Amino acid sequence: MACLIAAPCSGSGKTLVSLALSALVRRRGQTIQTFKVGPDYLDPQLLARVSGRPCRNLDPLLCGEAWVRRSFLGFGSQADRCLVEGVMGLFDGRGSSTEGSSAAVAQQLKLPIVLVVEASRQAGSLAALVRGFRDHDPGLTIAGVVLNGVGSERHRALLGEALAAIAMPLLGVLPRHDSLELPSRHLGLVPPGELADLEQRQGVWAALGERHLDLEQLWPLMDPPQAPADGLAPITWLRQQGAGAAPAEAEAGTGTGTGTGTGTGAGGASPAELAPAGDPLPIAIASDQAFHFRYPEAAELLEAEGLAVRTWSPLADEPLPAGCRALVLPGGYPELHGAQLAHSLRSLGELRRAAAVGLPIYAECGGLLLLGQELVDPAGQAHSLAGILPFRARRGSLSLGYRQTVAQGDGLVVRRGETWQGHEFHRWQLEPLSQPATALCGSQPLWQLDGWGHPARIEGWSTATLHASWVHLHWAGCSMIPRRLRNAAAQTSAATGTTWSGANPARPPSSSAGA
Repeated sequence: MACLIAAPCSGSGKTLVSLALSALVRRRGQTIQTFKVGPDYLDPQLLARVSGRPCRNLDPLLCGEAWVRRSFLGFGSQADRCLVEGVMGLFDGRGSSTEGSSAAVAQQLKLPIVLVVEASRQAGSLAALVRGFRDHDPGLTIAGVVLNGVGSERHRALLGEALAAIAMPLLGVLPRHDSLELPSRHLGLVPPGELADLEQRQGVWAALGERHLDLEQLWPLMDPPQAPADGLAPITWLRQQGAGAAPAEAEAGTGTGTGTGTGTGAGGASPAELAPAGDPLPIAIASDQAFHFRYPEAAELLEAEGLAVRTWSPLADEPLPAGCRALVLPGGYPELHGAQLAHSLRSLGELRRAAAVGLPIYAECGGLLLLGQELVDPAGQAHSLAGILPFRARRGSLSLGYRQTVAQGDGLVVRRGETWQGHEFHRWQLEPLSQPATALCGSQPLWQLDGWGHPARIEGWSTATLHASWVHLHWAGCSMIPRRLRNAAAQTSAATGTTWSGANPARPPSSSAGA
């Protein structure tokens, strides 16, 4: 039942092996569902492009074990083949523990492990390394090893003998090859949209996989899992879990929202609320090369809640989609596009006016940066942005890790006292500016953050119509967010009688436009 592609450490070649197998499956006319352990956006984008299906993240810390199992069985059973790419080293989890690690996910789902080892500078020591990983946790099964970066037939023979000495199957040997060098930047691999030769690379990856991997042994390890016995699709199942708590309790913020996928943490809706009434309400999601860090479940949950997702490109200086009732600003790389964003005067103007008239806005990480007054790019050049929040952002120390969040008050999508699990990963830091932002009114601190090796701090901005934070959340672990966005969009429309016309960027939307 599928396998997990793991490694002793990052940079060993897990993604390359996963891409090669995915490309090969597609070339053979079959379908493949890919998964990625942990809170990653970039590897899944590549896997999604090559596999032709959205790659699903399996993160028990952000989403809970119940969702990890449902996602794996529900999505994995719909394809001919299935594989899971691990995160970092096999046993690397939260802090020094194995919480949320590839090993933890493999153990939960009972997946055999294919260990990918970068062996370019190894010989007999390979046996000691692999033996250590094999014997470290007797509850795991390492089905075999794929070697990466092997320089010659003599080197391959040497390494093969080392593995044979410990009775470890050799499942393939990838040579050094230009197509196996993937460019990266400060947050990981470059997104697939920036790889001009991606189609050509896929053909090379498939050919390398067919030539150098032991497909007779690997193919059975990629069999899909069986579908859940109840037949419920993952998104349907997730929303039904939210029907287990009383709506008043959830909306009062008495639930813990711990990301377990059950009770108030999953949404706290009555069964009647699971079927949105009326026509779908349009919601805009920023989507371009500056804003593309989002999980596929986000759009799926929004649509299930009765919202019609519309993409919006600030980089292209587009107006907000006509009639949109709410706005999501995901993470990405705005710091690499500061000059172009600063010249997107129509987009920035519409964003300011949307905030001023109370359009619900949800912003994470890179989306948060867009709301600031100034962004300093990697070259040290400052660029003026939306000016909704009073800060300047510039490159600083790395902030990385899981964060427990405790909401400090009621806001757009949080309720006082709710505790959720999120993830923080950025190198840009915020400098407060004394001049208040003109479009911000009645803001309060969003939540307190805490994490392993990370001092507790208050972070984020929150109002009844704004949620802005560095922290990424996976909505499968807090599925009340899309429901609360839907409710805010409907209530804002009902209270003000406005929709966003996008017709004249020189003035706010008309009170009758689109009503």
